[in-house]
Formats: sequence, C-alpha cells, structure tokens
Amino acid sequence: MTDPQSSSPVKLEKGPDMRVTVAGIELRSPVIAASGTFGYGLEFDDVLSLDRIGAFVTKGLSREPMAGNPSPRIIETAAGMINAIGLQNVGVRAFIADKLPKLRRIKGLVTIANVFGFTIEDCVEVTHALNDAEGIAMIELNASCPNTSHGGMVFGTNHELLFELVSKTKAVSRLPLMVKLSPNVTSIGLMARVAADAGADALSLVNTFLSMAIDIETRRPRIANVTGGLSGPAIKPIAVRMVHEVAKAVTLPIVGMGGILNEKDTVEFLLAGATAVEVGTASYADPRAVENIATGLRKWCARHAIERVSELTGAVVL
Repeated sequence: MTDPQSSSPVKLEKGPDMRVTVAGIELRSPVIAASGTFGYGLEFDDVLSLDRIGAFVTKGLSREPMAGNPSPRIIETAAGMINAIGLQNVGVRAFIADKLPKLRRIKGLVTIANVFGFTIEDCVEVTHALNDAEGIAMIELNASCPNTSHGGMVFGTNHELLFELVSKTKAVSRLPLMVKLSPNVTSIGLMARVAADAGADALSLVNTFLSMAIDIETRRPRIANVTGGLSGPAIKPIAVRMVHEVAKAVTLPIVGMGGILNEKDTVEFLLAGATAVEVGTASYADPRAVENIATGLRKWCARHAIERVSELTGAVVL
C-alpha cells in the first residue's frame, strides 16, 4: 500500500495479518521449523515460544526405530553443511506414545509429522498409525528415500515410483498430505506435477542436495557415509529457482526451504511462489532462529505496508 502522492509506503494502522493456509491448515505465521533440525519440538520448548511460529515438522518417523549412520555424520562447509544422520528416530509408535502427548499440551502448536520408509508399505503403515494420533495436523511425506524393493532408486527421482508412493499413501491418509520433493532431478516441475496428479495436497521443497567432501590430508571422505545432503545458504539461489519452477507447474500450496537465515530470505521464497517456508540449518547456529525469522518477517511486512503476508506469494515481477 502506497500513498498516490508519494512512493513511500503508508504505515499500517494495525499490524500485518501473518496467517497463511497450507492444504486447509491455517498457520499463524508462514515460518515453519523444518524436519530433522528441530527434533521432536520438545527440545526447543524452553528456548523459544513454539506457539509463535507457524508450525514445526517432526524428525522423520519410520515404522521401526532407527539408530542412524556412524560418525562423522555432519560437517561444516563453506556457506552450509553436509549431513548424513541416517534418519535416526524413535519410530512412529514411540513418538505417538511418548512425544505426542507432551506436544498436545502446547497451546496453539501446529505439528506436522514427517514420514519416510524404504518401501511404499513402510510409508503406508506409518501414515496409517498417524491417522488416529490426536495432535497431528498434516503429514509431510519424504520422497527422497531409496526404495530398497526397487534396488535403492530414490522415490523422488523416478516419476513412476513417486506417483505410486504418493497415490498409495494418500489413499490411506486421513490427514492433508504434503510431499517433500528431492532436488536431485532434471525437472522439478515434472516431479511436482506427478505428485499433484497422485493426490498431494501441498508440496515442500527442496530437500538437501547430494554432496561429498574429502579430507585432502587423509584422502578419505569427511562423512562416514561417503556422501550426504548439502544444506544452508549455499543452496538458496537454486532452491528459490526450483520453487519458482514448481509454482508455474502446479496450483498446489508450496512450502519452500533451502538456506533461509532471515526474513529477507523468507520474502524471496514467498515472492517466488511459496505460501510458507521451512527453516532448517539456521537452527543449528541459533536455536531461536525460527522464532526470530517469524518476528523479523512481521516487522518487515509492517515496514513495507504489507497488510497480509499472503499477498507476497508469487508476487515476483518478471
């Protein structure tokens, strides 16, 4: 909003409306804590105000508990980090029994459960278990896992496997289904359309980029798993481009992520076409990053006379 006699924004009489809706779920802010960097939410309860952020996504939940990969499994890189945690988690049943009751006590908290598996049947079983778990608002289906029944091919890099994964998971889910896409593909727009056609209610992107680092003194990989996922500011320009491509390819709500450190990064993703964003790696450096970015975004909108943060979605000028 601007004064027609001036190029300066008009100061809003009241604060901006920061609410957004993703797959029918209303969030008080478009800033979400990403999976794998926020534990089960409870670990951050005494560090920040969980009810002030849009939502948080749990660590990936599998059918059975997983110990993860051996160390070293996380290293710092220039403008980012590589991790190969190995999807360590307590398993879906332990999460429902031990973690979820405590999360339900946090008023206003929106919990999104991240689901993964090494077969489609794994994902279906985990999703089925979450259907009756009070306190889960949405499922985020991780399509970046290797399908062991198909020789280890990653679901999200093969359109036929992706369609089968999403359609079969959607068939059993009574919760909105958001599909987390792999960026390690030739056409992210194509994979987005496949997920949409299979029944996805929303999309999140991007997951980490497959990467590798070598210790030149020992000549050995710096990650015990040899390769890992690159995240952090280094991937942000690529992630923004991919969000823009997906926004042109589908009409589903998009949750963008990749290297977000502050409110300006968030605005960039929204302009590219995202309805909301997930903040991940920044939480390692600052456990309060998600709340600080949400607060910073509100102040940015107020300074720029943005009445509703949803106005920013897809508003890039080309």
